[in-house]
Amino acid sequence: MTRLQVWQAAALTKQTLTHLIAASSDWRRENPAMHAAVLMALATALFATMGVTVKLASASYGTGEIVFYRGLIGALLMTGWARWQGCSLRTDVPTMHFWRSATGVFALLLWFYAISALPLATAITLNYLSSVWMALFLLGGAVLLGAQRLDGRLVATVILGFAGVVLVLQPSLAPQQLWGGLTGLLSGMLAALAYLQVTALGRAGEPEPRIVFYFSLCSLVAGLAVAMATGGLHRHTASGLGLLLATGVLATTAQLLMTRAYAIGPTLTNASLQYLGIVFSFGYGVWLFDDPVSAAALAGMVLIIGAGLAATLLRHRSAPHTDSVAPDA
Repeated sequence: MTRLQVWQAAALTKQTLTHLIAASSDWRRENPAMHAAVLMALATALFATMGVTVKLASASYGTGEIVFYRGLIGALLMTGWARWQGCSLRTDVPTMHFWRSATGVFALLLWFYAISALPLATAITLNYLSSVWMALFLLGGAVLLGAQRLDGRLVATVILGFAGVVLVLQPSLAPQQLWGGLTGLLSGMLAALAYLQVTALGRAGEPEPRIVFYFSLCSLVAGLAVAMATGGLHRHTASGLGLLLATGVLATTAQLLMTRAYAIGPTLTNASLQYLGIVFSFGYGVWLFDDPVSAAALAGMVLIIGAGLAATLLRHRSAPHTDSVAPDA
């Protein structure tokens, strides 16, 4: 091939890529809902893949260490992202960020521990119970405020969700895994609280890069503290370092994609697609870790997904503008 032919091929390639990028931009503008659906599906796949890297990394690192490195990588990435977007990291509501970050980091620590101790799909499913926990919070708030009648649909949603939990946990957990099951349940409850706090920060005008940055910073500090209290930091191997790097990059990228999906797409569609994470994690668990498959566990996952979707629908109808910002833990 002559030099002229090389230049012609390069020019043709550049022209083709330019047309493809332009066509992609036009498609995204004309089909925001479909674009959001693609972003959400990709985000759930990345979160499930992060679960795999966390489970593999837990063979060499403690939960605190994994959270520390996840926070370190996330903080660095979000600092660069904020600068590129021209977004200041200075905040006028540091107290809100503190409580949101503290809740989210505690949830993250418990969730990563559950992933290390349980079958992957079980740990992921318990974390996705956050929508059912939110329905329970709404019921508790109604009781405290002296409501004369409780929403029977919310009651049914909570019962359905926890029936699913019984089915998921009973056949799939060995006796030594019960603590992992409890931490998985608690991580879902704290994730629901973190979701509410992220929504409050969004209403206060805090941009997503700033929210995720402070969460990552808190993850860094809390993860390091837990790691030092439980044996310190381990030496790295090439594979271990790769898994830690993958965990941080996958988690941060998935959060950005999910946030963008919630910003441009219908909330209910996004919430529905988010449960693809359970499907992806189930496939990973069977394929990579030989996790057991039982009809009862599968039925429980279906019940939890159905309860989560119902809870999201009811919450959306009662407060349709509360889901504009996606949680990250």
